[in-house]
Amino acid sequence: MRTPLAPLPDDVARWTRRLGWLRALDALLAWLVFWAALILVVPDARAVPLAALAAVGVGAGALARPARVRWRPVSGPVALRVSRSLRPGDRAWFVRPGDAELVLVTGRRGLRLVVAFGARGPAEGIPVRRTRVLLVPADGARPG
Repeated sequence: MRTPLAPLPDDVARWTRRLGWLRALDALLAWLVFWAALILVVPDARAVPLAALAAVGVGAGALARPARVRWRPVSGPVALRVSRSLRPGDRAWFVRPGDAELVLVTGRRGLRLVVAFGARGPAEGIPVRRTRVLLVPADGARPG
């Protein structure tokens, strides 16, 4: 992690910590769903071995990037709610667990935003889904 020139705003620092918890809740819900599915498929089996098998299945799913990126039943709706006020021209914090970077929103269409990172050059924008990344408004707007 790079050293920021100035400390992150308090609300952004809170969101960097919360994001780790939200992703952990995503994993916990995946395990519960997998476990319930195994109980339905094999009703005569004991619960503890099925719970362990579900944990192995969720661990294997975490290694598969497409499954990990798309499974966001908790963090996805939260990210959507937090970023709902963002419009083209707004500044936002692109939050990752333990880090955040200031970006400029250059486009919006439905669940997708295009953001430009200042360090990568203003002409480079990347499209992101608001359900897969956490974008916190930077200009004093209260998210959520």
